[in-house]
Amino acid sequence: VPKTTGGVPRRSKSKLIANPNCTTAIALMALAPLHKEFGTKRVIMSTYQAASGAGAEGMAELQEGCKAISNGGQAVNSVFAHPLPFNLIPHIDKFLEDKYTKEERKVTWETRKIMDLPGLPVSCTCVRIPTLRAHAESITIETEKPVDLERAYAVLRAAPGVAVVDDLTSNLYPMPLTASRKYDVEVGRVRKNDVFGDCGLDLFVCGDQLLRGAALNAVIIAEEVCLK
Repeated sequence: VPKTTGGVPRRSKSKLIANPNCTTAIALMALAPLHKEFGTKRVIMSTYQAASGAGAEGMAELQEGCKAISNGGQAVNSVFAHPLPFNLIPHIDKFLEDKYTKEERKVTWETRKIMDLPGLPVSCTCVRIPTLRAHAESITIETEKPVDLERAYAVLRAAPGVAVVDDLTSNLYPMPLTASRKYDVEVGRVRKNDVFGDCGLDLFVCGDQLLRGAALNAVIIAEEVCLK
């Protein structure tokens, strides 16, 4: 997330710069500016990840499976643990001894690293869903300071790479269908959290896994390093 960690590559003597996990990169586009304004005590996240997270083979398996089912056949799986069409799979990457998956732990580890909060409590459940290329994420944060909702909207609208899509009267909110092939990450369904009260916020984030979650992010990191 270059606008959050832009100074890190320049301080490092290494010539190798890691691109963050796509799920984490998309989430942090919204979480980082909110953290700067309100502070963050803990994060709870559920992700709904597109087939593109498993590469071109995953996208092809989803498309071929949908075609097979629509023609009266059955979907087969070799990339995913189960057939993905018309299904949800709460299993991305391998399971670890603590019963989280490695993908879920990547979200925890990389959120802490990117936000420079090594002790931040983060819990995540990652789910593979039958969409092609945009990841969606339901995020709850407990903040250090009370959240003013209008200020939260203002912070998100001012954040580079974020598009606030939150007009409930017009049924406008982040969706894979609208976030795909876009550079900006869509953020919406912003509201106070009933569990954490004044120091809690719920939001829904959706971003193109192949752009903001991967290639675009790498290009922006390179630009940040070269221009300064």
